[in-house]
Amino acid sequence: MNVTPHPLLNDARQRALVEVIQDGLPLVERPYAAIGRRVGMSEPEVIRLMHELLEQGVIKRLGVVVRHRELGYRANAMVVWDIPDERVGATGRLFGELPYVTLCYRRPRRLPQWPYNLFTMIHGYDREQVLQHVQALVTASAIDQVAYQVLFSRRRFKQRGACYSDTTRGAGDGDQR
Repeated sequence: MNVTPHPLLNDARQRALVEVIQDGLPLVERPYAAIGRRVGMSEPEVIRLMHELLEQGVIKRLGVVVRHRELGYRANAMVVWDIPDERVGATGRLFGELPYVTLCYRRPRRLPQWPYNLFTMIHGYDREQVLQHVQALVTASAIDQVAYQVLFSRRRFKQRGACYSDTTRGAGDGDQR
């Protein structure tokens, strides 16, 4: 693998750790211990080094990429809402706490073409379940007079986390399933 190290990576241990974690954390009970075994470090060393890399800004953040299809969810939709400004904060908090809402965020309207200011991503086993969840949001928030649109995904692109080193990987290949 051809690797161009990040300018802030000081040693081979840091480079090895970054190379492993950019492919994602293993889905095991102790992911940092599993990573440590791959790079020859203890679990506490991995955690300490990752903390240092976060503080230095080499790693910007740790997050989750949900691969919903692998979990059995075959339908997902971005639901866009035109919530009154005085209610958008409370509505967003309510939506964000629900288990079937995987993303919830506020964005400025782009009038006159785009009146929507709240965005939610909903996953379901099928389209009908997604639509049931949307109706549950309408009911829970008492916003039945609010405009919204349900935008179902038609294809999935490649999902992965951040890349911290220049590796040969076939960048830009879309995963269309």
